[in-house]
Amino acid sequence: MNTLKYIGMDVHKATTVIVVLNRAGKVTAEAIVETKSNTILDFIRSQRGTIHIALEESTQASWIYDLIHPFVAEILVCDPRRIPKQGNKGDKIDAHRLAELLRTKALVPIYHSPQSTRSVKEFVRSYNALVRDSTRIKNRIKALFLGRGIHCAGDAVYDPEERTLWLKKINLPAARVRAERLMEELECVQRLVSQAELDLIRETRKHASTKILKTIPGIGPLRAAVILGNGVTPHRFRTKRQFWNYSGLAVLQEISAEFEMHAGKIRRSNKRPLVRGLNHNYNRALKEAFKGAARTAVSGPWKEYFQSLVANGKVESLALLTVARKIAAITLALWKKGESYNPHKLKCLHTA
Repeated sequence: MNTLKYIGMDVHKATTVIVVLNRAGKVTAEAIVETKSNTILDFIRSQRGTIHIALEESTQASWIYDLIHPFVAEILVCDPRRIPKQGNKGDKIDAHRLAELLRTKALVPIYHSPQSTRSVKEFVRSYNALVRDSTRIKNRIKALFLGRGIHCAGDAVYDPEERTLWLKKINLPAARVRAERLMEELECVQRLVSQAELDLIRETRKHASTKILKTIPGIGPLRAAVILGNGVTPHRFRTKRQFWNYSGLAVLQEISAEFEMHAGKIRRSNKRPLVRGLNHNYNRALKEAFKGAARTAVSGPWKEYFQSLVANGKVESLALLTVARKIAAITLALWKKGESYNPHKLKCLHTA
């Protein structure tokens, strides 16, 4: 008889706690093993039947996913923030809870990309990390000048050719040295950003999806690479609303008392949902890519569409959001179909 087994793994740097449940939810095995390939695989191979495994997203999750995936029926990586905390916390308790939630199908999986797109994802992570580092250094430089009453609006303060001019404005020698080091650090990081950008674009050229994405208004080689590296595949998103949610473009609405009694019958009330802004849990790189694409598109091929939205009473910021959502929806549809962008098929540009 082929038995079902549900395994919860609480992974740590040195050790991994494993709890095995059967179909009825009874513990059939427990183990504490070293977080190493051979010890983890030895335990998995020792189990008989159809094996389902759950573990939390962490630094080591991708490695363990690739390690175990060929030997089990299912491996599910979940977001620890979406697991409700109940009672005491401990390694065995956490592993048992993961196994039980997996058995009752109460876990929401986090997508893990296949090996074919793993290189793109690594290059995207490298590029995103360097861009964030560059932004932090810029903020520190401006904070240093503003803290001494020196006006520094714009990007001139970051220009290496004007470095000497800006440093002369700081009277305190120690602060001047600090500013100079920050400027040198920024110059170094920006050079690495340029290299990371070239590596990312070069890698994404190997994928046919890149050519499709680049045909969409506002999406150039870099944004196409960011979308491919973060989205990986369009087929993980069943609808455009799921893609909007992942990209930080989903509008959150709240409503209560949706129904009312009228003449002894239940009917839907006329109460309108309250808009609470955009969702907060999203992929920041994707959101910036679509917002940037919208800014580019409204100053080019989608200028008339944007102006018509504003003329009809929409605030410019909300009109720009509408364009970003439209570009994201088009991106998902064309990416799934494998078709290039055709403006003549886009109804919104002709009916707005």
